[in-house]
Amino acid sequence: MNHTSYIEISKSSYKKNIQFIRSEVGPGPTISAVVKGNAYGHGIENIVQIAEAANIRHFSTFSSDEALRVYQSSKKNSEVMIMGMLANEDLEEIIKKGIGFFVFEFDRLNAATEVARKIGVKAKIHIEVETGFHRTGFEWEEREKLELFLKNNLEFLDLKGLCTHYAGAESISNYVRVMDQIKRYHQFKDWFAEKQIEFEKYHTACSAATLNYPETIMDLVRIGIASYGFWPTQETYMSKFKQLPENNKNPLKRLISWKSSIMSTKKVKMGDFIGYGSSYMAPRNMTIALVPIGYSHGYSRMLSNLGKVLIGGQLVSVVGTVTMNSIAVDITDLKGVGKGDEVVLIGKQKKGEVTVASFGESTQQVNYELLTRLPQDIPRKIIA
Repeated sequence: MNHTSYIEISKSSYKKNIQFIRSEVGPGPTISAVVKGNAYGHGIENIVQIAEAANIRHFSTFSSDEALRVYQSSKKNSEVMIMGMLANEDLEEIIKKGIGFFVFEFDRLNAATEVARKIGVKAKIHIEVETGFHRTGFEWEEREKLELFLKNNLEFLDLKGLCTHYAGAESISNYVRVMDQIKRYHQFKDWFAEKQIEFEKYHTACSAATLNYPETIMDLVRIGIASYGFWPTQETYMSKFKQLPENNKNPLKRLISWKSSIMSTKKVKMGDFIGYGSSYMAPRNMTIALVPIGYSHGYSRMLSNLGKVLIGGQLVSVVGTVTMNSIAVDITDLKGVGKGDEVVLIGKQKKGEVTVASFGESTQQVNYELLTRLPQDIPRKIIA
């Protein structure tokens, strides 16, 4: 059965991205592939497969359901770590499966300890400390209570990590705040060391911190957007630009291509309105192509009269309002185009290219948002 569109995921591009990250962090640190948000829209099962082929053996998720998908997809017994949502009633299954998880408040810590005691399996925990993000993490004032609890329950707890998360490492405007966070994290780290509490890994760096603040590269780095071929921000790219070799000024390669096809074509007379409402009046006699992609598929309504797609290697414009299930594009100046021809929404076709960034320029969406809005039911396939 044909679908309205499909997504291609490049295995070779992922490998190149990991090679670049490895060159940045050195041989020692573990690279944890962050696969939250359905692997940034790429599909968790796909990314686990190609990441393990690229020698990745550690994955970070936001929630327990994502973690189970990684666990079930892994062929290499990779480590899995939950950074966010984990209901207490799911702790037993997670602990039994050996999946690690962030602990950032006493309710989860108490519940995990009780479950570990009951089933006789240590809970693999990563203690998250509050350093200035003000979202999750144990406060500095809670450190003594936390120390006492950990020491009294070490037979039930495997201290896998001490971690934090930075508030805006992708922008120089947050420099002072991030530097304060780095300082506070080391205060926690040193304080635990003085109390003879040791963790297997110390980790704080996301993609942006890894690239902008090398001092945050410790035992493990949590790499999300960069592994999918995108710089966290243009600012991050420019800060690295001079350090990149002349023959490879953009080492991060996009994995994703999104393609559809022409559903039908239609002649429109000058002065006629195209689609819903009156947002677009034909300025000449036109030929339009209908493409079966709309906002229900992740193609933002904000791209109405702004979006571009590739047909026959040529960029053509979206005309009229993006609807739930379709867009109309202007093919008046194209020759020999018809029903069934390929339409590229993201990716390359002949000498043309539509980048994910071009969506952001048109709609004010960041790369992260557009990618994670791609529905899971769009077929995804791995290509070389």
